[in-house]
Amino acid sequence: MNDSQISTSDRIIAAAEKRMRTGGFHGFSFREVAADVGIKSASVHHHFPAKEDLAAATAHAYAERFMAALGDPNDEGQNPLALIRRYIALFSKAQLEDRRMCLCGVLASEALDLPEQVTTEAQRFFELNVDWLKTVIRRTEKTAKPRDAEARAKQIVASMEGAMMIANVTGDDCTFNQIAASVADGFK
Repeated sequence: MNDSQISTSDRIIAAAEKRMRTGGFHGFSFREVAADVGIKSASVHHHFPAKEDLAAATAHAYAERFMAALGDPNDEGQNPLALIRRYIALFSKAQLEDRRMCLCGVLASEALDLPEQVTTEAQRFFELNVDWLKTVIRRTEKTAKPRDAEARAKQIVASMEGAMMIANVTGDDCTFNQIAASVADGFK
């Protein structure tokens, strides 16, 4: 799909995501996003009246795309280790190829200073991740109690988000790779 086939609002969201993944909610402006897309700032406002509308829509789209890439955690054609590797691969792509943080991880670090609708979308991303992981965990550990599966799922999310943070602040991707490998090892 080329740029002419992508809607203006989708192009705006893509530009906002790129800026937010490096600078957070406060690290972008409508003017910058408009310049990235090649439109006037007023056109961004036409699609998204306020900055929080754009940020919430961006976080929502990011979560949808992330979850679609993960696929169905109940897919019996995929063994749980393959599903966990797919989960880790999404974070690896962001860290090692895109050189960007997870959008909702960035927003979570700013949660105390975000508009409510943006915080809600970031929370939704993490809830979707935990639910997906709980399903995969329950497939591997048929006797796991729901509370145990939820705690383990949250630990995995925290490990992957934390691995990105540490790797970014230290410039050491080896740390990220070690943590990602330890998450995968928990499913062998």
